Amino acid sequence: MIKGCFVPNAKRGQMLTSAQFDVLISCLEDGKEGSQRAIADKTNLSLGTVNSTLKELRVAGLVDEDCAITEAGKRSLEPYRVDNAIILAAGLSSRFVPISYEKPKGVVKVKGEVLIERQIRQLREAGISDIVVVVGYRKEEFFYLEDRFGVELVVNNEYAERNNNSSIKVVASRLGNTYICSSDDYFTENPFERYVYCSYYAAEFEAGETKEWCLTTKGKNRLITDVAIGGADAWVMMGHAYWDRAFSKRFLEILDDVYDDPATADKLWEQIYVEHINELPMVMRPYPQGAIWEFDSLDDVRRFDPAFIVNVNSSIMDNICRVLHCERNDITDIIAIKQGLTNFSFRFSVGDDEYVYRHPGEGTDKIISRASETFTQSVAYDLGIDRTYIYEDEVEGWKISRFIPDCVPFEYHNPQHVKRAMEMIRALHNCGVVSEWDFDIHTDTLKQIALLNEGRRTSFEDFEELLALAEKLNAVVKADGLSPVLSHNDFYDANFLVHGDDMYLIDWEYAGMSDYASDLAVFICCSDYTYDEAMEVLEVYFERPLEPHELLHCVAYLSVVSFHWFVWALYRDMCGDPVGEFLYLWYKYTKRYGQAALRMIEEA
Repeated sequence: MIKGCFVPNAKRGQMLTSAQFDVLISCLEDGKEGSQRAIADKTNLSLGTVNSTLKELRVAGLVDEDCAITEAGKRSLEPYRVDNAIILAAGLSSRFVPISYEKPKGVVKVKGEVLIERQIRQLREAGISDIVVVVGYRKEEFFYLEDRFGVELVVNNEYAERNNNSSIKVVASRLGNTYICSSDDYFTENPFERYVYCSYYAAEFEAGETKEWCLTTKGKNRLITDVAIGGADAWVMMGHAYWDRAFSKRFLEILDDVYDDPATADKLWEQIYVEHINELPMVMRPYPQGAIWEFDSLDDVRRFDPAFIVNVNSSIMDNICRVLHCERNDITDIIAIKQGLTNFSFRFSVGDDEYVYRHPGEGTDKIISRASETFTQSVAYDLGIDRTYIYEDEVEGWKISRFIPDCVPFEYHNPQHVKRAMEMIRALHNCGVVSEWDFDIHTDTLKQIALLNEGRRTSFEDFEELLALAEKLNAVVKADGLSPVLSHNDFYDANFLVHGDDMYLIDWEYAGMSDYASDLAVFICCSDYTYDEAMEVLEVYFERPLEPHELLHCVAYLSVVSFHWFVWALYRDMCGDPVGEFLYLWYKYTKRYGQAALRMIEEA
């Protein structure tokens, strides 16, 4: 139990000192069976302190001569009674890949028990029956808890856009004397109590270097005075926290003040606490090493439960084993690369080889043809354009590729990079392979404009002028009657892997039959090229000066494609995910290349 609190009793408006609280709890639990020596051992107070404290409590009528708590003593504990527990279970658990792609971490089984179920049982054993579970990601996985355990579920609809401060926000009205828990913690011994003296954060001692949140404390009560990320030989935040009513009230006031600040969205509630640590007094509660387990990664849980990797229900692990002809225990060093609302990817090792697994996001099958991607990906492999490719499931969309270490960024102003990129895309365009899938970038633009119209983001002064320009130039390039060729359609620097003399073009989600100029236009409009530099790149692709009709075709397509990306950027901005300076860059390119194309038409 907490050995005292740091706030003077008078300021807290509570009648008990920390020593009185500790002794009263011991008397409540042990009654007449508790001797002064037993109380001292249980509370870690000296025998002299226990003796003097018992005298104070007897004078106040809170215990009797036999060290049994009285009714008045029980009433004096009421301000310290725990009201409820909040279990945070809304997050994506991005580091717990690949299991978190398939289910929330809180509902996985560790040593035969579902993590959140074990925690709920421990809370109930401590006499805490008012339990709220905040859900978000794959919330349906938690619905059964209401009927089976009588908990209440609260949905956090902002789980994907904000960190756990949004989960605190949705249960603001429930916070008082409250345990704040994570659904994925595992406590080897029950840490919960019916009465708690003051706010605390659980901690374990970490020997040696650590990247955890390290605590600095002062005084015998271990008041937390500072928190630093990373350190050595330190007490680190680990597990649950407890908020008393004063802490809850002040934290919610602070959260209201900062919630709408964009910088707050990505912050843990603990970060907000640290930023206002002088206003939010909290002590450290130490636990012995191994009492609390936080399973941030698959390797963490594997160290605690070696059988986990074999027993867990995971189609992703099965996919890897089937394609690479390995066992689950052969899969190691799993590291998340990317997680969002489209695709999720992680890196892993099997033996000495490294791989990447791409897991498709929910609903991407509605906008991306995985069959088309698989077809073109195979062609790209055969052509030597993307030798990272190993396997893709054309129905479900998951993919396994080789991981290429020590890559350097693709440079638009590196002549060798540009030359190699143009050779690769020219080889694709000239391969003669015909796909049954096509991709028209202007048609895709019109679909996105329909979404923009719903948010009234097309009402600015020259939008209709830009749209008319794109429509006119799209008609011009279509009138050329060129046969479509197999194209990448997302041909820009982020999709190149450069490793020594090798270069690979990856991410074939939008591949299909298109105008050859689509790839060239994407490449140029995602760069910072001047007009003259862009024309030089076109000559690198053609390996000669362009004929007038070829130049017009490519420059017109540059305007059409730039408008596409401008519209896409407007939509991302409307969704709260701005792309920065590219929005204005694509606006300028739409006009720059559009006006140049119109001049060519007039001259012709």
